[in-house]
Amino acid sequence: MSVYSKLYEGKAKILYATDDPEILLADFKDDATAFNAQKRGSILGKGRINCSISSQLFQQLEASGIKTHYIDSPSPNQMRVKAVKILPLEVVIRNIAAGSLCQQTGIELGTVLKQPLVEFYYKNDQLGDPLLTSDRLLLMELATVEQVNAITHLALQINDFLKVFWQRCGITLVDFKLEFGLDSQQQLLLADEISPDTCRLWNTTETDPNRRVLDKDRFRRDLGNVEDAYQEVLQRVLQAVEIKS
Repeated sequence: MSVYSKLYEGKAKILYATDDPEILLADFKDDATAFNAQKRGSILGKGRINCSISSQLFQQLEASGIKTHYIDSPSPNQMRVKAVKILPLEVVIRNIAAGSLCQQTGIELGTVLKQPLVEFYYKNDQLGDPLLTSDRLLLMELATVEQVNAITHLALQINDFLKVFWQRCGITLVDFKLEFGLDSQQQLLLADEISPDTCRLWNTTETDPNRRVLDKDRFRRDLGNVEDAYQEVLQRVLQAVEIKS
């Protein structure tokens, strides 16, 4: 398939058009950003690792009945995906208190939540990706009531699946971010990626609050060994998939 133009370049991926208007090619970059791109850097091999992890997880989710934009992965750092119109929402699902939830509420880091918390943020770097109330989300017409309800339901389904999957990897799923889009038939699809960039992942058997971190917090907080952590997550994912198959 011939790629003929770059459509969009974000912080983590470049999207290219292909000879089929219904299919795009996502090229995963090694670039790393944090705090709405105020901190920038590079993680060696991140594009390949995140593409591989996302590809495996999308396939697992598809097999469980969750519709995604994933088609296939023609090379280690590239993914063919269905063309979708991304809703300008970041959907965050929290199982354990960490990050901004602790900073904004005073809840102690590591507190297990009684039930998963689903939050919507406005996908807008200039505004700092603010947390939205339901009324603000509808006022801004970022999604319909039906879409919000469907996304919330899907997010909880995905969380249930991923918690079990990550447990098989010896990893605790603390929280994670999802994005959704609409295809040409207005069907809601899970999009973007699922990786250590978008998930907060802790090594289940490690109690040290720094050594247990296996995600982008290693980059955010200058904990070191970022590449090693990402590679460790990939190896555990591949092993879990192989055992399941």
